[in-house]
Amino acid sequence: MRYKVGMYGGSFNPLHLGHVDCIIQAANMCEELYIVLSVGTNRSEIDYRVRYRWLYQLTKHIGNVSIIMLEDDTASKEDYNEDCWDADAKKVKEQIGKPIDIVFCGDDYDENSFWNKCYPDSELHRFPRNEISSTQIRKNPYEHWEWLPNVVKPFYVKKVLLMGGESTGKSTLTINLANRFATNYIDEAGRDLSEKSGTDLMMLSADFTEILLQHKLNEIKAIENSNKVLFVDTDALVTQFYMNFLNDPEIEKNKALSDAIDAINTYDLILFLEPDVPFVQDGDRSEVIRDDRLKYSNQIKDLILSHGKQVVSIKGSYQERYMAAVREIEKLLK
Repeated sequence: MRYKVGMYGGSFNPLHLGHVDCIIQAANMCEELYIVLSVGTNRSEIDYRVRYRWLYQLTKHIGNVSIIMLEDDTASKEDYNEDCWDADAKKVKEQIGKPIDIVFCGDDYDENSFWNKCYPDSELHRFPRNEISSTQIRKNPYEHWEWLPNVVKPFYVKKVLLMGGESTGKSTLTINLANRFATNYIDEAGRDLSEKSGTDLMMLSADFTEILLQHKLNEIKAIENSNKVLFVDTDALVTQFYMNFLNDPEIEKNKALSDAIDAINTYDLILFLEPDVPFVQDGDRSEVIRDDRLKYSNQIKDLILSHGKQVVSIKGSYQERYMAAVREIEKLLK
């Protein structure tokens, strides 16, 4: 039997594959399915706009699913009691505007739940509850990663930035860590873009602008397909350092852009690689920096700190650096 109008509600904080399965089945069983997104205005929840987008992205192809929202101002879910039920059910019925033939929920709700009491004229269909819950996921999303839909995973991806002066092993360590944690990484955008004239000594101001914008766009795209963590090689502040070092002819404009990008950049961990490994000349590295590595390394670090960032210094041999970085990332994912 296919019902005319059905309803499935929840806070979806976060949305998980158990919810997704219920939504698909409910949509199959109805001509119209209304998903009610519960929003606690006084509770610590994932932004309702984020949750709405998750639901929309997962259902937009189905065709018979609509999403509506229901706000309440209780401080906790435990406080959401019978005093709220009738008024909120009335709001839902008014939004849907037609008889609700069937209400879907998990089988952790019994015959005394608010679904029965508030929707007495609707049939109640209880889906078998799976072993996962949003509460468990919130406690440690990385432990339950396989239960997160692909549209939800980017919300929880940790971003690890690797910074430092030239020839400190940033690029190699970035790739090694991405391989170690089975995820992706972002190359330093300036590596290719700085050589449009064959040498970074002849860069145009527009090259710095492109580096800044391209690096941010690369990050936005990469995070969509990351596995728990995304590794980023260099950021806007290092580009700002090189604007000064290479005498960007329009440095004020690019500095403003760099600061603006930095203001929206957030990282869960910044690893700063100290210049205590041998300098390797790969053909395009600055001999000026090579001759006073600590001075220029400290200039980059001071620039980072002056923008309110905190760093974890990584030093020692390549093996010591790798092991120290792995420990920090494992801590982050716990």
